[in-house]
Amino acid sequence: MVHTLIYPSMRRVFTSHRPLTRAGRITIRKYIPMERSSMLVIRNIEDIPDELHGAFVTIGNFDGIHRGHQRIFQKLIDDAARHNRKTVVITFDPHPQKVLHPERRPFFLLTHLDEKLRLLERSGIDAVVLITFTLKFARTTAEDFVRTILWNKLRLSKLFIGYDYAFGKDKRGNAAFLKTIGAKLGFEVEEIIVVKENNTIASSTNIREAICEGNVRLAHTLLGRPYNVSGTVVKGYRRGTDIGIPTANIQSEKVMPTRGVYAVIVEIEGIKHRGVINIGYNPTFGNNQLSIEVHLFDFHEDIYNKHIEIFFIDRLRDEMKFDSAEKLVEQIRKDIGRARTILQTYDVSVTDPSGILQSEDRTSY
Repeated sequence: MVHTLIYPSMRRVFTSHRPLTRAGRITIRKYIPMERSSMLVIRNIEDIPDELHGAFVTIGNFDGIHRGHQRIFQKLIDDAARHNRKTVVITFDPHPQKVLHPERRPFFLLTHLDEKLRLLERSGIDAVVLITFTLKFARTTAEDFVRTILWNKLRLSKLFIGYDYAFGKDKRGNAAFLKTIGAKLGFEVEEIIVVKENNTIASSTNIREAICEGNVRLAHTLLGRPYNVSGTVVKGYRRGTDIGIPTANIQSEKVMPTRGVYAVIVEIEGIKHRGVINIGYNPTFGNNQLSIEVHLFDFHEDIYNKHIEIFFIDRLRDEMKFDSAEKLVEQIRKDIGRARTILQTYDVSVTDPSGILQSEDRTSY
């Protein structure tokens, strides 16, 4: 298994053959320079430039940009390069489920729009066509979509879709339909096979469920990187400070793992730190409001109102109620010890503000 730390804004890839789960700092084995590109974001189909005509295209929601999506993008980029074509991703905002089923609240996204665009650019995509999804647009038939956008506006050469993807009114735009209409209009269609990890399909639904169950290691495997949330540090009860273990209280809009304690990497102003996070109600103190509290190792700065990003590495335990604050402190110190051991393999010395931790294992494709 190969594990990689990718720092995208510098387009550098460092590869190691040592497992991330064992103690000991990762040793850098190989340096691969990559050219950084600037991705075009198109928010109106009338603005699609002629230079994208003949592009190789994929279409989908791509929530999470997980291993299955990454495989589609890699195939898209590789094939386009061989034919000297541009690559285009067509996606939607807001997520169609939020429009079609407003009664399902909250609807948990794995990636917000700005994060999705950032990850798409890191993948090496040339352009993204961002379609505003409305109830009116939802009534567009698959044939109208293909003829109006894919053909009239893009004159695509080839379309790549995921193994189970369908679009358009009543989900008529499946692989069979696309291959038929593609043959008539003059473009190819390729359906990308499913990606599995430990017999689990890499899908947004499965990742969402894993996160909600607290299985952040499975989410990491299916995403190809640790699941991350970002938020602003707010003032809390200050009980961490009172018991000698200061914490930062976070507000975030993304789906959070279930209640418990986790080992995390936290990025603040481009610098990464190791730490632990508690998600819960602090039953020892009888709180009735869910809180998200982060403790950073060997860190003593004031970070109130600052934006931070949290990468979930491993789950340590369930939320517990203790008989006293002393018992709680004793358990927290044990949690910190375990987390330090788990996080030893993660190099936090890189200060690139857009860097993410990412593991790579292509053997199960």
